[in-house]
Amino acid sequence: QVQLVESGGGLVQAGGSLSLSCAASVRTFSSYAMGWFRQAPGKEREFVAGISIGMRNKYYTDSVKGRFTISRDNAKSAVYLQMNSLKPEDTAVYYCAARWLVITTLAHECDYWGQGTQVTVSS
Repeated sequence: QVQLVESGGGLVQAGGSLSLSCAASVRTFSSYAMGWFRQAPGKEREFVAGISIGMRNKYYTDSVKGRFTISRDNAKSAVYLQMNSLKPEDTAVYYCAARWLVITTLAHECDYWGQGTQVTVSS
């Protein structure tokens, strides 16, 4: 069983920055590909960013490329999402997700989820 706990959400003005963290309680964290998804009111959960187990491969949805950066620290069993140049359309609940070994951009393929953290960007 993997428990994921996100932190770092909040309210920020457009153009500002936020840094999200996700702490995992599992000894085999380095064997999980990690990702961030988000869900805005009335919309489906969508992929934001993902990072492979070896950190070599990182993927981003087009709308956040150049603004968001995903990283992980296997020694701390943590994954991070640095969000810069935030826009009102980035407003959503952000979820951390884990999948055994293989990175995915599909929510239904993720094995574990955090409880989510709210990010609100005001215009």
